[in-house]
Amino acid sequence: MISDVVAVPADRLTLSGDFVVPEGARAVVLSAHGVHTSRTHPRVQALDGELHRAGFGTLSLDLFSETEARQAEPAQGQPVDVEMLGRRLVAAVDWLKAQTDTRALPVVLFAAGAEAAVALRAAADLPDRVLTVISWSGQPELADEVLDRVRTPVLFITGGQNPEAVPAIRQAADRLEATRELADRVPAPHSVREVRTASHRFDDPDALDRAAELAQEWIDERLPSG
Repeated sequence: MISDVVAVPADRLTLSGDFVVPEGARAVVLSAHGVHTSRTHPRVQALDGELHRAGFGTLSLDLFSETEARQAEPAQGQPVDVEMLGRRLVAAVDWLKAQTDTRALPVVLFAAGAEAAVALRAAADLPDRVLTVISWSGQPELADEVLDRVRTPVLFITGGQNPEAVPAIRQAADRLEATRELADRVPAPHSVREVRTASHRFDDPDALDRAAELAQEWIDERLPSG
């Protein structure tokens, strides 16, 4: 198993990430952090551990440089520059495709909160280089202007104890479905799954385990057979 703290060049900056690739990995999951989630949070690390045990590599990436993080707290009411952060996530996909251990692996974008909107933005720019996007407790409405360009399958996981988030997520999923139909393309699956016991933060360990299970099942369904 490869396990290292890495420096990923993006947008003329260096972004820090935790890079883990189990032997025989079947895909690599790129998770974005720094706005509403932290790569060092115990629940994020628990999710990464579940993914490793399922045979997936992970790159948990801070979307802000250490200097930016010291200068400001983007989560405290400041607008989220989804376009800028999306470019950084695209650069991280480029970085993964340049690494010996992950260049041949399908890439999954995985994010919560505002970072989920960033992942959708990056997926819109990389229709042929991202296997799927998984948004857990995400805010897809922040990516409203690019939803029409998303051609990548998306799984939206929401908490049943956070009912106010469900309408926005379902609206985004419906718009993605309509976009595929208008484009006259083979429909790629999009789904909204609810973890009934989960709050907005997925703090309950059982709810977190269920979210990890849903993510694993979704990725497995997207991977080529054999």
